[in-house]
Amino acid sequence: MGKKFIDQLNFEFARKELTKELSQKGIKDPRVLEAIYQIPRHEFVDATFTSRAYQDMSLPIGHQQTISQPFVVAKMTELLIQGNVLDQKPLGAVLEIGTGCGYQTAILARFCRKVFSLERIEALSLRADNNLKKIGVDNCQLRWSDGTLGWPTPKKFDAIICTAAISQIPKKLKTQLELHGKLICPVGDGKKQHLLLLEKKSKDEFHETILDSVLFVPMLEGKVSE
Repeated sequence: MGKKFIDQLNFEFARKELTKELSQKGIKDPRVLEAIYQIPRHEFVDATFTSRAYQDMSLPIGHQQTISQPFVVAKMTELLIQGNVLDQKPLGAVLEIGTGCGYQTAILARFCRKVFSLERIEALSLRADNNLKKIGVDNCQLRWSDGTLGWPTPKKFDAIICTAAISQIPKKLKTQLELHGKLICPVGDGKKQHLLLLEKKSKDEFHETILDSVLFVPMLEGKVSE
């Protein structure tokens, strides 16, 4: 047996174990568990961390950024698609703030018509684009842009997900959310954060739910070319 074949078997076993672990930690939606199993996380991490790709932990991806912990990726996705468990693609357009290496993008792509994803660090945006193409994800559009400003052209989204923490959700993101849409974002500072789920009830009315404590890198303004 070649090394590549053995590696693939090991990765498949590790993905099954990770899926089982997330189920035990409270992820209930079978669609999300299947997505975690199907998406090869090892393709999104640096070679240095390949052996830890299927541990339930965040890992560095360079530029002082991280690939999020699988449990948090699964939890945020599960919250956005809650509803009809038989619906394979419950969402239309989804906006992601903070593409990073593209792993969360790949998970989201399984549940929506199209993911629109913004990343302020040019090198990461390019890497994510390459990662997603490598595994055959084509229903996404990536842009190198300041995520705090929302999608650069006028557009409404069924769901918005932020993968970096901010003290207050930008008004622009609330404006770009469709009526009855959901926005999920880590809110807080460098020491204390929680996931916040916003549901848009009318143009200016939002229902807030405070969820788990989390720890994300901060959401920063501006664009970085590296």
